[in-house]
Amino acid sequence: MMAATQNVPVSEILRNKSKFEDDEPKKKSREDWRKAKELEEARKAGTAPAAVDEEGKDINPHIPQYISSAPWYFGSTGPTLKHQRPQPEKQKEYDDINEWYKRGVDTTKVAIKYRKGACENCGALTHKRKDCMERPRKVGAKFTGSSIAADEFIQKDLSLDYDGKRDRWAGYDPSEHRAIIEEYQKIEEAKRQLRAHKLNANIEGEAEVAEVEDQDKEDEDKYVDEVDMPGTKVDSKQRITVRNLRIREDTAKYLRNLDPNSAYYDPKTRSMRDNPYAGVSEQDVDYAGENFVRFSGDTRKHSAAQLFAWEAYEKGVDVHLLAEPTKLEMLRQEYDARKEQFKSEAQRDVLGRYGGAEHLQAPPKELLLAQTEDYVEYSRYGKIIKGQEKQIIRSKYEEDVLINNHTSVWGSFWQNGRWGYKCCLSFVKNSYCTGDAGKAAAETSSAQETQSLKPHHSNSADESESSSSSSSSSDESVAQQEVSSKKKSKKRKKKKKKMKDKKKKAKLQNVAKEEDKLQEALKEEEMNQKAADKLLAMDERKRPYNSMFEVKKPTDEEIEAYLMKRRRDEDPMSQFMG
Repeated sequence: MMAATQNVPVSEILRNKSKFEDDEPKKKSREDWRKAKELEEARKAGTAPAAVDEEGKDINPHIPQYISSAPWYFGSTGPTLKHQRPQPEKQKEYDDINEWYKRGVDTTKVAIKYRKGACENCGALTHKRKDCMERPRKVGAKFTGSSIAADEFIQKDLSLDYDGKRDRWAGYDPSEHRAIIEEYQKIEEAKRQLRAHKLNANIEGEAEVAEVEDQDKEDEDKYVDEVDMPGTKVDSKQRITVRNLRIREDTAKYLRNLDPNSAYYDPKTRSMRDNPYAGVSEQDVDYAGENFVRFSGDTRKHSAAQLFAWEAYEKGVDVHLLAEPTKLEMLRQEYDARKEQFKSEAQRDVLGRYGGAEHLQAPPKELLLAQTEDYVEYSRYGKIIKGQEKQIIRSKYEEDVLINNHTSVWGSFWQNGRWGYKCCLSFVKNSYCTGDAGKAAAETSSAQETQSLKPHHSNSADESESSSSSSSSSDESVAQQEVSSKKKSKKRKKKKKKMKDKKKKAKLQNVAKEEDKLQEALKEEEMNQKAADKLLAMDERKRPYNSMFEVKKPTDEEIEAYLMKRRRDEDPMSQFMG
């Protein structure tokens, strides 16, 4: 009785107080605890029968107590596991997995006369006139009372479970596929009859040849039905072979280029976006990747139209590419026309304000680039065998452009730190050429300038003694000044020479030091290369660690040594170097 009333709720105890007053024990004794423990161990060992629930099913004795014991509010009167199972009041009811959306309209039940509240156009009771999808009648069904359309089926909301939502064959009608099979069977039967008719015509014409066939051939045809290969159907009467296997002549995508660095092949989607023959232009191939198909033909136009539709929708124009393609195309044409008109107006305004319309009337690009059809043939070493080599334009400036009757260009003559024209010795730029007269005038003016710069010496005999004495004294002072100035200039020259010698010495010393540093850097680079080759030749597992390597910025000499010792694979003479 104790075990039966262990999980009894409090409400039931209060309700049946008189029943439990006499039978309920006061407290569980130590002996009762020991017996319960022994019974539990015996059940786990298999020597005692397992506990049975209210449905007569055995309860596994190895289930933990916190799972097997029911809560007090569950109201169980004995051992049970019902509280661990889904409760019926919490289970959601779903529609049947075979129930699906109905298709079409049931035309078996059609009204004969107009019903009140039905569509005034077609007479169907399931919609109003503004929602009617039929063509507007001249006189509606409300007034004619004839040609009443069938009522649509109002589908309820299906509540599908996990499997019902993911059933890929839900709502599938097998009769649709049966119609396809029957159509193909009729086509195959017609082909077989036509082939048999042609074969019979050929057999009648070749009857004499068939009688002279070898005996081995007859035996082979006799047992032809017994040697059917899998995937083939052989008929000895009509002598035909029908292949049921697909033709495996098309190359798989992943076999087109076995280079692992070529176009990537995705085995999950069986797609290869890039061209596997990207580096092989000479080979004529029939496959250039899936992106080639995506970006060829009218796909670019379709993508541009879709982008225009999205941009128009963002600007507030309700248009869709698939629903309204004509409207979208008209909007696009109108947009392009207005865009070109706006560009032309803006260009016209700029040219009208600033000018320069004559510069836009340029010749074609072919004439500007001076393309010719001159034939030039080269040898394998780059030497011209036939034809003339194209001249290289070495300057962007125009040459030999003569203006204002000049026969030489500006800058062809130089004198006393000034540039001029050689033809007329004029130093004025953009001046008119004066020819030989200009040369004579320039020569006389230069002679006068040289005479004015020379010192004046008086040799006349009729000068007075006073003037000669004054001139002699002035000459002496001038001579002394000249001597002192010469001495100063000599000292300056000596100082300059000494400074130059010092600079030369310092420069030579710096060059010598740099050469010594470069030689040391070259030796160190050779040692580093030898050490690197030694490490590369070793086994990877025996290479030493290099964790304490000091990282520092290389000097100019080390960079120069690295560039001098670096092996250049693109150099054709690198393979002949040690």
